[in-house]
Amino acid sequence: MRCPFCGNPDSQVKDSRPNEEGSAIRRRRACLSCGQRFTTVERVQLRDLIVVKADGRRAPFEREKITRSIRIALRKRPVSESRIEQIVTGLVRQLEATGETEVPSARIGELAMDGLREVDTVGYVRFASVYRDFTEARDFSEILTSMDSSEADMQEKTGPRGIKKP
Repeated sequence: MRCPFCGNPDSQVKDSRPNEEGSAIRRRRACLSCGQRFTTVERVQLRDLIVVKADGRRAPFEREKITRSIRIALRKRPVSESRIEQIVTGLVRQLEATGETEVPSARIGELAMDGLREVDTVGYVRFASVYRDFTEARDFSEILTSMDSSEADMQEKTGPRGIKKP
């Protein structure tokens, strides 16, 4: 691993730990040239994903882009950084599980909204307002109405405390 301080290509691993429920490894490294310490994170990547934008352009999938968007949606909300990483890891696993190398950006947005909806409804609405390009207050009203109706459907099937009815 190249040292971010001096650019030397050789570093020594001082400590390794599993991270994010075993889906990544955090390594503490020391540069053999300048002695500076730095941390790297290694993740399993099954395949290179290509995002197909709405206008047809193609770009490599960037995990950090979706992570940043989800962080913004959850800013000042009671959701931990580890929970955000779980949402993103779940999203990436779902994308990789399809077996497709090209993924429409709309699919990524929908998966992100699904993950946010389960964790924090305010974050979900914030993300949806940007993703779906809300322009009027009515747009917020429509998504809140759809959330209320799907919540009522869920309670009808499971009861008010989420316990499945016999």
